[in-house]
Amino acid sequence: MKVRRAVPARYGLFLLAAFWMLVVLPLSAAAAPYAALVMDARTGKVLHSRNADTRLHPASLTKMMTLYVAFEAVERGEISLDTKVKISRHAASEPPSKLGLKSGQRIAFRYLIRAAAVKSANDAATAIGEALEGSEAAFARRMNRTAKALGMSRTTFRNAHGLTEKGHLSTARDMSILGRHVLYDYPEYYNLFSRRSTNAGVREVANTNRRLLAAYRGADGIKTGYTRAAGFNLVASAERGSERVIATVFGGTSTSARNARVAELLDMGFKRSPTRATLKKPSRPVYTGGGAGKTVRVSGLTKISKRPRLRPVDATTIPENALAAVETPAASQASTSGVLSADITSALIEAQKTPIEATPAPTQVPNNSLAAVTPRPVMRPASLLGVVQPAPIEENEVVTRMSTSGGHQWGVNVGRYPSRYKAERALVTTALAEMATLDGTLRKVVKKPTGFDANFLGMTRDSADLACRRLAARNISCLMVGPS
Repeated sequence: MKVRRAVPARYGLFLLAAFWMLVVLPLSAAAAPYAALVMDARTGKVLHSRNADTRLHPASLTKMMTLYVAFEAVERGEISLDTKVKISRHAASEPPSKLGLKSGQRIAFRYLIRAAAVKSANDAATAIGEALEGSEAAFARRMNRTAKALGMSRTTFRNAHGLTEKGHLSTARDMSILGRHVLYDYPEYYNLFSRRSTNAGVREVANTNRRLLAAYRGADGIKTGYTRAAGFNLVASAERGSERVIATVFGGTSTSARNARVAELLDMGFKRSPTRATLKKPSRPVYTGGGAGKTVRVSGLTKISKRPRLRPVDATTIPENALAAVETPAASQASTSGVLSADITSALIEAQKTPIEATPAPTQVPNNSLAAVTPRPVMRPASLLGVVQPAPIEENEVVTRMSTSGGHQWGVNVGRYPSRYKAERALVTTALAEMATLDGTLRKVVKKPTGFDANFLGMTRDSADLACRRLAARNISCLMVGPS
Protein backbone atom coordinates (compact mmCIF):
# COMPACT_ATOMS: atom_id res chain seq x y z
CA MET A 1 0.00 0.00 0.00
CA LYS A 2 1.42 3.33 -1.12
CA VAL A 3 1.53 6.24 1.35
CA ARG A 4 1.17 9.77 -0.12
CA ARG A 5 3.76 12.22 1.15
CA ALA A 6 2.47 15.62 2.25
CA VAL A 7 4.11 18.53 0.45
CA PRO A 8 5.68 20.85 3.04
CA ALA A 9 3.76 24.07 3.53
CA ARG A 10 6.82 26.13 2.77
CA TYR A 11 6.85 24.84 -0.81
CA GLY A 12 3.36 26.19 -1.31
CA LEU A 13 4.29 29.56 0.16
CA PHE A 14 7.33 29.72 -2.10
CA LEU A 15 5.25 29.02 -5.19
CA LEU A 16 2.66 31.60 -4.14
CA ALA A 17 5.30 34.26 -3.58
CA ALA A 18 6.93 33.51 -6.93
CA PHE A 19 3.55 33.73 -8.70
CA TRP A 20 2.83 37.03 -6.96
CA MET A 21 6.14 38.65 -7.91
CA LEU A 22 6.36 37.30 -11.46
CA VAL A 23 2.72 37.56 -12.52
CA VAL A 24 0.43 39.55 -10.24
CA LEU A 25 2.74 42.48 -9.42
CA PRO A 26 3.73 43.25 -13.03
CA LEU A 27 0.11 42.93 -14.15
CA SER A 28 -1.12 45.24 -11.40
CA ALA A 29 1.48 47.84 -12.32
CA ALA A 30 0.62 47.50 -15.99
CA ALA A 31 -3.04 47.90 -15.14
CA ALA A 32 -2.48 51.25 -13.42
CA PRO A 33 -3.95 54.01 -15.62
CA TYR A 34 -1.43 56.12 -17.52
CA ALA A 35 -1.40 59.93 -17.44
CA ALA A 36 1.18 62.53 -18.37
CA LEU A 37 1.72 66.26 -18.62
CA VAL A 38 4.62 68.41 -19.82
CA MET A 39 4.87 72.06 -18.76
CA ASP A 40 7.16 74.98 -19.47
CA ALA A 41 8.07 75.79 -15.87
CA ARG A 42 8.90 79.44 -16.62
CA THR A 43 5.43 80.30 -17.90
CA GLY A 44 3.22 77.44 -16.73
CA LYS A 45 2.21 76.72 -20.34
CA VAL A 46 1.20 73.11 -21.01
CA LEU A 47 3.23 71.59 -23.87
CA HIS A 48 1.74 68.08 -23.83
CA SER A 49 -0.98 66.27 -21.89
CA ARG A 50 -2.64 62.89 -21.82
CA ASN A 51 -5.32 61.99 -19.27
CA ALA A 52 -3.93 64.95 -17.32
CA ASP A 53 -7.19 65.57 -15.45
CA THR A 54 -7.96 61.95 -14.58
CA ARG A 55 -8.04 61.45 -10.81
CA LEU A 56 -5.51 58.73 -9.94
CA HIS A 57 -3.50 57.52 -6.98
CA PRO A 58 -0.51 59.86 -6.51
CA ALA A 59 1.48 57.53 -4.20
CA SER A 60 4.53 59.30 -2.72
CA LEU A 61 4.10 62.33 -4.98
CA THR A 62 1.91 63.27 -2.01
CA LYS A 63 5.06 64.10 -0.08
CA MET A 64 5.58 67.16 -2.28
CA MET A 65 2.58 68.68 -0.53
CA THR A 66 3.77 67.46 2.88
CA LEU A 67 7.08 69.18 2.26
CA TYR A 68 5.47 72.33 0.83
CA VAL A 69 3.43 72.74 4.02
CA ALA A 70 6.56 72.05 6.10
CA PHE A 71 8.50 74.78 4.25
CA GLU A 72 5.58 77.14 4.72
CA ALA A 73 5.41 76.38 8.45
CA VAL A 74 9.11 77.13 8.92
CA GLU A 75 8.72 80.39 7.01
CA ARG A 76 5.72 81.41 9.13
CA GLY A 77 7.56 80.68 12.38
CA GLU A 78 5.33 77.79 13.46
CA ILE A 79 8.35 75.53 13.87
CA SER A 80 12.09 75.74 13.32
CA LEU A 81 14.38 73.37 11.48
CA ASP A 82 16.12 72.59 14.77
CA THR A 83 12.92 71.79 16.71
CA LYS A 84 13.11 68.33 18.25
CA VAL A 85 10.07 66.29 17.19
CA LYS A 86 8.93 63.37 19.34
CA ILE A 87 8.02 60.36 17.19
CA SER A 88 4.62 58.84 17.90
CA ARG A 89 3.79 55.14 17.87
CA HIS A 90 1.63 55.76 14.80
CA ALA A 91 4.45 57.39 12.84
CA ALA A 92 6.96 54.71 13.84
CA SER A 93 4.60 51.94 12.67
CA GLU A 94 4.25 53.21 9.07
CA PRO A 95 5.25 50.61 6.45
CA PRO A 96 8.29 51.03 4.17
CA SER A 97 9.79 52.99 2.63
CA LYS A 98 10.84 54.37 6.02
CA LEU A 99 13.71 55.87 7.94
CA GLY A 100 13.33 53.44 10.84
CA LEU A 101 12.25 55.90 13.53
CA LYS A 102 11.36 54.53 16.98
CA SER A 103 8.40 55.47 19.12
CA GLY A 104 9.42 58.12 21.67
CA GLN A 105 12.55 59.05 19.74
CA ARG A 106 13.31 62.75 19.27
CA ILE A 107 14.77 64.03 16.02
CA ALA A 108 15.33 67.47 14.52
CA PHE A 109 12.65 68.67 12.12
CA ARG A 110 15.26 69.24 9.38
CA TYR A 111 16.07 65.52 9.29
CA LEU A 112 12.41 64.62 8.84
CA ILE A 113 12.29 66.97 5.85
CA ARG A 114 15.42 65.40 4.36
CA ALA A 115 14.15 61.86 4.85
CA ALA A 116 10.77 62.64 3.25
CA ALA A 117 12.30 64.49 0.29
CA VAL A 118 15.22 62.16 -0.50
CA LYS A 119 14.37 58.75 0.94
CA SER A 120 10.59 59.20 0.56
CA ALA A 121 10.25 57.89 4.12
CA ASN A 122 6.67 57.31 5.21
CA ASP A 123 7.42 57.49 8.94
CA ALA A 124 9.15 60.86 8.47
CA ALA A 125 6.19 62.24 6.48
CA THR A 126 3.72 61.22 9.18
CA ALA A 127 5.93 62.73 11.87
CA ILE A 128 6.00 66.04 9.96
CA GLY A 129 2.20 66.12 9.83
CA GLU A 130 1.80 65.30 13.52
CA ALA A 131 4.41 67.85 14.52
CA LEU A 132 2.57 70.65 12.68
CA GLU A 133 -1.08 69.81 13.28
CA GLY A 134 -1.17 67.27 16.12
CA SER A 135 -2.61 64.43 14.05
CA GLU A 136 -2.35 63.10 10.53
CA ALA A 137 -6.06 63.72 9.91
CA ALA A 138 -5.75 67.39 10.86
CA PHE A 139 -2.66 67.69 8.71
CA ALA A 140 -4.52 66.18 5.74
CA ARG A 141 -7.15 68.89 6.12
CA ARG A 142 -4.42 71.50 6.00
CA MET A 143 -2.96 69.84 2.91
CA ASN A 144 -6.36 70.09 1.22
CA ARG A 145 -6.70 73.79 2.11
CA THR A 146 -3.26 74.42 0.64
CA ALA A 147 -4.07 72.40 -2.49
CA LYS A 148 -7.21 74.46 -3.04
CA ALA A 149 -5.27 77.72 -2.59
CA LEU A 150 -2.68 76.55 -5.14
CA GLY A 151 -5.35 75.78 -7.74
CA MET A 152 -5.16 71.99 -7.46
CA SER A 153 -8.87 71.61 -8.12
CA ARG A 154 -9.05 67.81 -8.52
CA THR A 155 -6.91 66.72 -5.59
CA THR A 156 -7.91 65.37 -2.18
CA PHE A 157 -5.46 64.14 0.44
CA ARG A 158 -6.14 61.66 3.23
CA ASN A 159 -2.62 61.20 4.62
CA ALA A 160 0.85 62.73 4.59
CA HIS A 161 2.76 59.87 2.90
CA GLY A 162 0.65 58.80 -0.09
CA LEU A 163 -0.03 55.15 0.70
CA THR A 164 -3.23 54.02 -0.97
CA GLU A 165 -6.35 55.17 0.85
CA LYS A 166 -9.91 55.65 -0.35
CA GLY A 167 -10.41 59.18 -1.65
CA HIS A 168 -6.68 59.98 -1.72
CA LEU A 169 -6.47 61.08 -5.37
CA SER A 170 -4.80 63.64 -7.61
CA THR A 171 -4.05 64.31 -11.28
CA ALA A 172 -0.99 64.78 -13.47
CA ARG A 173 -1.96 68.42 -13.95
CA ASP A 174 -2.35 69.13 -10.24
CA MET A 175 0.96 67.47 -9.38
CA SER A 176 2.71 69.49 -12.08
CA ILE A 177 1.22 72.66 -10.58
CA LEU A 178 2.46 71.60 -7.14
CA GLY A 179 5.93 70.80 -8.46
CA ARG A 180 6.15 74.26 -10.03
CA HIS A 181 5.18 75.90 -6.73
CA VAL A 182 7.79 73.89 -4.83
CA LEU A 183 10.40 75.05 -7.34
CA TYR A 184 9.57 78.76 -7.31
CA ASP A 185 7.96 79.34 -3.90
CA TYR A 186 10.78 77.76 -1.89
CA PRO A 187 13.94 77.81 -4.03
CA GLU A 188 16.06 77.76 -0.87
CA TYR A 189 14.88 74.19 -0.20
CA TYR A 190 14.68 72.92 -3.78
CA ASN A 191 18.27 71.60 -3.74
CA LEU A 192 17.04 68.82 -1.45
CA PHE A 193 15.47 67.05 -4.41
CA SER A 194 18.70 66.86 -6.40
CA ARG A 195 20.83 65.34 -3.64
CA ARG A 196 21.95 61.81 -4.50
CA SER A 197 22.16 61.11 -0.76
CA THR A 198 21.82 63.04 2.49
CA ASN A 199 22.30 62.77 6.22
CA ALA A 200 18.89 62.11 7.78
CA GLY A 201 20.05 62.28 11.38
CA VAL A 202 20.00 58.59 12.17
CA ARG A 203 21.74 57.48 8.97
CA GLU A 204 22.70 58.41 5.43
CA VAL A 205 19.89 57.82 2.92
CA ALA A 206 19.96 57.55 -0.89
CA ASN A 207 17.67 59.40 -3.30
CA THR A 208 14.87 57.32 -4.81
CA ASN A 209 15.26 59.36 -8.02
CA ARG A 210 19.05 58.99 -8.34
CA ARG A 211 18.88 56.99 -11.59
CA LEU A 212 17.16 59.77 -13.53
CA LEU A 213 19.32 62.43 -11.86
CA ALA A 214 22.43 60.60 -13.04
CA ALA A 215 21.18 59.70 -16.52
CA TYR A 216 19.37 62.81 -17.76
CA ARG A 217 21.33 66.02 -18.39
CA GLY A 218 19.93 68.95 -16.42
CA ALA A 219 17.61 66.89 -14.19
CA ASP A 220 17.44 68.21 -10.61
CA GLY A 221 14.30 66.70 -9.06
CA ILE A 222 11.57 66.39 -8.01
CA LYS A 223 9.74 63.33 -6.57
CA THR A 224 9.09 59.66 -7.24
CA GLY A 225 6.18 57.51 -6.09
CA TYR A 226 5.07 53.90 -6.24
CA THR A 227 2.20 51.83 -4.96
CA ARG A 228 0.55 48.85 -6.57
CA ALA A 229 -2.60 50.88 -7.27
CA ALA A 230 -0.70 53.86 -8.65
CA GLY A 231 2.09 52.21 -10.60
CA PHE A 232 5.41 54.03 -10.95
CA ASN A 233 4.89 57.80 -10.76
CA LEU A 234 7.33 60.69 -11.16
CA VAL A 235 7.32 64.48 -11.27
CA ALA A 236 10.63 65.51 -12.84
CA SER A 237 12.17 68.88 -13.57
CA ALA A 238 15.20 69.68 -15.71
CA GLU A 239 16.98 72.89 -16.68
CA ARG A 240 19.08 73.51 -19.76
CA GLY A 241 20.37 76.99 -20.33
CA SER A 242 17.49 79.42 -19.84
CA GLU A 243 14.85 76.71 -20.33
CA ARG A 244 13.20 74.65 -17.60
CA VAL A 245 10.66 71.88 -18.16
CA ILE A 246 8.49 69.86 -15.76
CA ALA A 247 7.23 66.41 -16.82
CA THR A 248 4.80 64.27 -14.82
CA VAL A 249 3.99 60.60 -15.37
CA PHE A 250 1.39 58.45 -13.60
CA GLY A 251 1.11 54.68 -14.07
CA GLY A 252 4.56 53.64 -15.24
CA THR A 253 5.11 49.88 -15.46
CA SER A 254 8.57 49.87 -13.86
CA THR A 255 11.25 52.25 -12.65
CA SER A 256 13.25 51.95 -15.87
CA ALA A 257 10.19 52.24 -18.14
CA ARG A 258 8.95 55.28 -16.19
CA ASN A 259 12.35 57.00 -16.35
CA ALA A 260 12.61 56.35 -20.08
CA ARG A 261 9.17 57.82 -20.65
CA VAL A 262 9.94 60.87 -18.51
CA ALA A 263 13.17 61.42 -20.47
CA GLU A 264 11.17 61.35 -23.71
CA LEU A 265 8.69 63.86 -22.31
CA LEU A 266 11.44 66.19 -21.10
CA ASP A 267 13.07 66.05 -24.54
CA MET A 268 9.71 66.91 -26.07
CA GLY A 269 9.36 69.81 -23.67
CA PHE A 270 12.76 71.30 -24.51
CA LYS A 271 11.97 71.04 -28.23
CA ARG A 272 8.57 72.72 -27.90
CA SER A 273 9.42 75.42 -25.35
CA PRO A 274 10.86 78.71 -26.63
CA THR A 275 14.51 79.44 -25.97
CA ARG A 276 13.58 82.74 -24.37
CA ALA A 277 10.50 83.30 -22.28
CA THR A 278 9.58 85.79 -19.59
CA LEU A 279 9.58 84.13 -16.19
CA LYS A 280 6.12 84.29 -14.63
CA LYS A 281 6.40 82.82 -11.19
CA PRO A 282 3.20 81.35 -9.75
CA SER A 283 1.40 83.40 -7.13
CA ARG A 284 1.77 82.36 -3.52
CA PRO A 285 -1.38 80.72 -2.05
CA VAL A 286 -4.00 83.02 -0.55
CA TYR A 287 -5.95 81.35 2.24
CA THR A 288 -9.54 82.05 3.21
CA GLY A 289 -11.73 80.64 5.94
CA GLY A 290 -9.17 79.49 8.45
CA GLY A 291 -5.88 79.98 6.65
CA ALA A 292 -3.05 77.53 6.27
CA GLY A 293 -2.45 76.73 9.89
CA LYS A 294 -1.43 78.39 13.09
CA THR A 295 -1.07 82.14 13.26
CA VAL A 296 2.04 83.30 15.04
CA ARG A 297 1.35 86.50 16.93
CA VAL A 298 3.82 88.88 18.48
CA SER A 299 2.67 90.37 21.77
CA GLY A 300 4.03 93.12 23.93
CA LEU A 301 4.19 95.82 21.30
CA THR A 302 3.44 99.34 22.51
CA LYS A 303 1.26 101.61 20.44
CA ILE A 304 2.44 104.83 22.07
CA SER A 305 5.90 105.71 23.29
CA LYS A 306 5.17 107.37 26.60
CA ARG A 307 7.44 109.93 28.25
CA PRO A 308 9.01 108.63 31.45
CA ARG A 309 7.47 109.95 34.65
CA LEU A 310 9.29 112.65 36.56
CA ARG A 311 11.47 111.18 39.25
CA PRO A 312 11.23 112.83 42.70
CA VAL A 313 14.08 115.25 43.44
CA ASP A 314 15.55 115.63 46.90
CA ALA A 315 16.65 119.25 47.33
CA THR A 316 19.22 118.20 49.93
CA THR A 317 21.12 116.27 47.26
CA ILE A 318 21.51 119.30 44.96
CA PRO A 319 24.92 121.02 45.27
CA GLU A 320 24.84 124.55 46.66
CA ASN A 321 26.59 126.00 43.62
CA ALA A 322 23.86 124.55 41.40
CA LEU A 323 21.11 126.19 43.48
CA ALA A 324 23.03 129.41 43.47
CA ALA A 325 23.24 129.26 39.72
CA VAL A 326 19.45 129.09 39.51
CA GLU A 327 19.03 132.28 41.54
CA THR A 328 20.42 134.53 38.82
CA PRO A 329 18.95 137.05 36.39
CA ALA A 330 19.41 134.48 33.68
CA ALA A 331 17.01 132.19 35.50
CA SER A 332 14.43 134.96 35.66
CA GLN A 333 14.82 135.53 31.96
CA ALA A 334 14.36 131.84 31.28
CA SER A 335 11.15 131.76 33.33
CA THR A 336 9.64 134.52 31.20
CA SER A 337 9.99 132.31 28.13
CA GLY A 338 8.04 129.55 29.80
CA VAL A 339 10.96 127.09 29.86
CA LEU A 340 12.28 127.25 33.40
CA SER A 341 11.23 128.82 36.68
CA ALA A 342 13.34 130.00 39.56
CA ASP A 343 12.31 127.14 41.74
CA ILE A 344 14.28 124.00 40.90
CA THR A 345 11.38 121.56 41.41
CA SER A 346 8.97 123.52 39.26
CA ALA A 347 11.69 123.86 36.65
CA LEU A 348 12.00 120.10 36.47
CA ILE A 349 8.25 119.71 36.15
CA GLU A 350 8.19 122.38 33.46
CA ALA A 351 10.94 120.58 31.59
CA GLN A 352 8.85 117.40 31.58
CA LYS A 353 5.96 119.30 30.02
CA THR A 354 8.10 120.84 27.30
CA PRO A 355 7.58 119.24 23.87
CA ILE A 356 10.57 117.24 22.63
CA GLU A 357 12.27 119.24 19.91
CA ALA A 358 15.62 119.21 18.15
CA THR A 359 17.72 121.42 20.38
CA PRO A 360 21.39 122.29 20.32
CA ALA A 361 23.63 119.73 22.00
CA PRO A 362 23.95 120.22 25.76
CA THR A 363 27.21 121.65 26.99
CA GLN A 364 29.49 119.56 29.09
CA VAL A 365 29.16 120.56 32.74
CA PRO A 366 31.01 119.46 35.84
CA ASN A 367 29.69 116.51 37.83
CA ASN A 368 28.80 118.77 40.74
CA SER A 369 26.49 120.96 38.64
CA LEU A 370 22.74 120.89 38.13
CA ALA A 371 23.04 118.56 35.10
CA ALA A 372 24.15 115.74 37.38
CA VAL A 373 20.70 115.46 38.98
CA THR A 374 18.48 116.29 36.01
CA PRO A 375 16.38 113.19 35.16
CA ARG A 376 16.14 114.14 31.49
CA PRO A 377 18.89 115.91 29.51
CA VAL A 378 17.44 119.36 28.81
CA MET A 379 19.46 122.23 27.35
CA ARG A 380 19.93 125.17 29.69
CA PRO A 381 21.45 128.55 28.84
CA ALA A 382 25.19 128.62 29.46
CA SER A 383 24.81 131.69 31.66
CA LEU A 384 22.38 129.81 33.89
CA LEU A 385 24.90 127.10 34.64
CA GLY A 386 27.89 129.41 34.75
CA VAL A 387 29.60 127.41 32.01
CA VAL A 388 31.17 128.96 28.95
CA GLN A 389 30.00 127.36 25.66
CA PRO A 390 33.04 125.73 23.99
CA ALA A 391 33.92 126.89 20.53
CA PRO A 392 33.03 124.56 17.61
CA ILE A 393 35.73 122.12 16.60
CA GLU A 394 36.97 123.74 13.43
CA GLU A 395 38.93 120.73 12.16
CA ASN A 396 35.67 118.78 11.64
CA GLU A 397 34.29 121.30 9.18
CA VAL A 398 34.51 120.93 5.42
CA VAL A 399 33.75 124.19 3.65
CA THR A 400 32.14 123.95 0.24
CA ARG A 401 29.86 126.16 -1.80
CA MET A 402 26.16 125.50 -1.50
CA SER A 403 22.96 127.31 -2.24
CA THR A 404 21.02 128.98 0.50
CA SER A 405 17.55 127.95 1.54
CA GLY A 406 15.84 130.50 3.72
CA GLY A 407 19.17 131.46 5.28
CA HIS A 408 19.99 127.84 6.14
CA GLN A 409 23.38 127.57 4.49
CA TRP A 410 24.92 124.69 6.43
CA GLY A 411 24.83 120.94 6.06
CA VAL A 412 26.54 117.71 6.99
CA ASN A 413 28.48 115.14 4.97
CA VAL A 414 28.14 111.48 5.94
CA GLY A 415 30.75 109.97 3.65
CA ARG A 416 32.10 109.50 0.15
CA TYR A 417 31.07 106.37 -1.74
CA PRO A 418 32.20 104.63 -4.93
CA SER A 419 28.75 104.79 -6.56
CA ARG A 420 25.71 107.06 -6.55
CA TYR A 421 23.52 104.17 -5.44
CA LYS A 422 25.61 103.54 -2.32
CA ALA A 423 25.64 107.24 -1.48
CA GLU A 424 21.85 107.48 -1.81
CA ARG A 425 21.42 104.37 0.31
CA ALA A 426 23.67 105.87 3.00
CA LEU A 427 21.52 109.03 3.04
CA VAL A 428 18.34 107.03 3.52
CA THR A 429 19.72 104.83 6.31
CA THR A 430 21.27 107.82 8.08
CA ALA A 431 18.05 109.81 7.86
CA LEU A 432 16.13 106.93 9.41
CA ALA A 433 18.68 106.61 12.19
CA GLU A 434 18.65 110.33 13.06
CA MET A 435 15.21 111.70 12.24
CA ALA A 436 15.20 114.27 15.04
CA THR A 437 17.80 116.57 13.44
CA LEU A 438 17.76 115.47 9.78
CA ASP A 439 14.02 115.52 9.20
CA GLY A 440 13.19 118.16 6.59
CA THR A 441 16.73 118.51 5.26
CA LEU A 442 17.63 118.19 1.60
CA ARG A 443 19.39 114.92 0.70
CA LYS A 444 21.86 115.46 -2.12
CA VAL A 445 24.56 113.34 -3.76
CA VAL A 446 27.45 115.36 -5.18
CA LYS A 447 29.75 113.75 -7.71
CA LYS A 448 33.46 114.23 -6.99
CA PRO A 449 36.55 113.03 -8.90
CA THR A 450 37.13 110.34 -6.27
CA GLY A 451 33.54 109.33 -5.60
CA PHE A 452 30.08 110.52 -4.60
CA ASP A 453 29.51 112.67 -1.50
CA ALA A 454 26.38 112.03 0.57
CA ASN A 455 25.17 115.37 1.99
CA PHE A 456 22.28 116.69 4.05
CA LEU A 457 21.74 120.38 3.17
CA GLY A 458 19.57 123.31 4.23
CA MET A 459 20.53 123.43 7.92
CA THR A 460 21.61 126.12 10.34
CA ARG A 461 25.07 125.98 11.84
CA ASP A 462 23.66 124.93 15.21
CA SER A 463 21.46 122.20 13.77
CA ALA A 464 24.33 120.89 11.63
CA ASP A 465 26.60 120.85 14.66
CA LEU A 466 23.96 119.03 16.70
CA ALA A 467 23.37 116.51 13.91
CA CYS A 468 27.07 115.68 13.71
CA ARG A 469 27.30 115.25 17.46
CA ARG A 470 24.33 112.89 17.53
CA LEU A 471 25.60 110.91 14.54
CA ALA A 472 29.02 110.61 16.13
CA ALA A 473 27.33 109.16 19.21
CA ARG A 474 25.88 106.49 16.90
CA ASN A 475 29.35 105.77 15.44
CA ILE A 476 28.36 107.36 12.13
CA SER A 477 31.06 109.51 10.57
CA CYS A 478 29.96 113.10 9.94
CA LEU A 479 31.57 116.37 8.80
CA MET A 480 29.98 119.80 8.85
CA VAL A 481 29.60 121.54 5.49
CA GLY A 482 29.52 125.35 5.58
CA PRO A 483 28.86 128.17 3.09
CA SER A 484 31.76 129.58 1.09
